[in-house]
Amino acid sequence: METKTVAIVGASADRTKFSNKSVRAHEQQGWTVYPVNPKGGDIEGRKAYASIRDIPVKLTRVTMYLPPKVGISVLEDIAAVAPIELWVNPGAESPELIEKAKSLGLNPIQACSIVDVGMSPAQFAD
Repeated sequence: METKTVAIVGASADRTKFSNKSVRAHEQQGWTVYPVNPKGGDIEGRKAYASIRDIPVKLTRVTMYLPPKVGISVLEDIAAVAPIELWVNPGAESPELIEKAKSLGLNPIQACSIVDVGMSPAQFAD
């Protein structure tokens, strides 16, 4: 089976944040996880990349946990790496962001990627 790879844009080391729960959920479900945070560092034992463009593999999925205004600013980088899927989680979406994503050739999925991998954010202790 091919390795499933996911970039979690807006990943946080704060275990109360959904972006951190997403790192843990995807990993538990067998995904290879690449946290993306401009501060870099380490999130849940994984190297955090300052930019999605720095990730050295082809991405199956990008899942976004950013305020819409910030998310819009990284869409061109996401389009440049051409993931198979772009997930825009609740709170990250805006009509402008969805429109721009589509104009860049992305097909944004507006839903919770944690639920998609068969888990619930409530399953993860803070």
